[in-house]
Amino acid sequence: MSKLFSSFTLRRVTLRNRVVMSPMCMYSAAEDGLATDWHLAHYVSRATGGVGMIITEATAVEARGRISANDLGLWNDAQIEPLARIVRLCQAQGAAMCVQLAHAGRKAWSAHKGQGATVPVAPSALSFDADWVTPHELSLAEIDEIVSAFRLAAQRALAVGYDAIEIHSAHGYLLHEFLSPLSNHRTDEYGGSLQNRARMLLRVVDAVRGVVPDSFPVIVRLSCTDWVEGGLTIDDQVQVARWLKEHGVDLIDCSSGGNAPVVPPLGPGYQVPFAEKIRHQANVPTMAVGLISPPEMAEEIVRNGRADLVALGRELLRHPHWVFDAARVLGVDLGWPTQYQRAKR
Repeated sequence: MSKLFSSFTLRRVTLRNRVVMSPMCMYSAAEDGLATDWHLAHYVSRATGGVGMIITEATAVEARGRISANDLGLWNDAQIEPLARIVRLCQAQGAAMCVQLAHAGRKAWSAHKGQGATVPVAPSALSFDADWVTPHELSLAEIDEIVSAFRLAAQRALAVGYDAIEIHSAHGYLLHEFLSPLSNHRTDEYGGSLQNRARMLLRVVDAVRGVVPDSFPVIVRLSCTDWVEGGLTIDDQVQVARWLKEHGVDLIDCSSGGNAPVVPPLGPGYQVPFAEKIRHQANVPTMAVGLISPPEMAEEIVRNGRADLVALGRELLRHPHWVFDAARVLGVDLGWPTQYQRAKR
């Protein structure tokens, strides 16, 4: 029996299988952060295609925290209903729906290298690279405001009808910037030791957990290494994962890189060892992501306990109905939507 096509439960939410659509920016929102018909077609097609859970793309908790001018947002109530329409339709097709709440920090409006509507913000006044804008170093009061922005966005996510929330602390964006010694040179309670550098992330987790029901899953995406000497290591993130579990996080989404202008050693499944190590050493469920394409690879990862879930990105862009073909390859008689039954055989 296929492990990939077994169910998996996070608190109250049971996924129909262990295939997750990874969050991928579409750069297609209206300039006020509103979801569009593009998002409707994009996400509903993958829900119809059988994935267990969809994590919608980075959704900014405040306007200056967008990665681009055309990122989704949940910083005001007008953004709720366009997302709710998408969520309702995807759930009707059997997919659990999760939103990735994010703040881009010093990499905001990255298509213009930090040159957005306002000066970008960060834990320290350190630019991402030589030709990027130098960000404003956040004061303690401004940190409190951003924590509040995550809390308010989480409340709006509940109003949308999402089944889960993922907090984005990877890829060189704000919460990752606080975690990494490459971008955090603060000398106050948010800088120095790993425990201090994790304070901002843990505060955000507490703020989100404080407004969602106990039965509601909270996920965190981590960059498990900076791929740079002197940056975050997998051992650091094992410890962070332990703290996150203590603060009520249910799953760690294990990615890497993004906080320094370096290219990681890419290859099929290259980040799976991170998910495996955190799963076993922090004793918390994990999700593996990164160039996972063949069904046999996805099956091996979950069957051998290397991760609990697998997230597909590029492969689901190429092939929205990957799940149907994977089931056939793995010998699973998967139910198809009634409208598609004529094509099953």
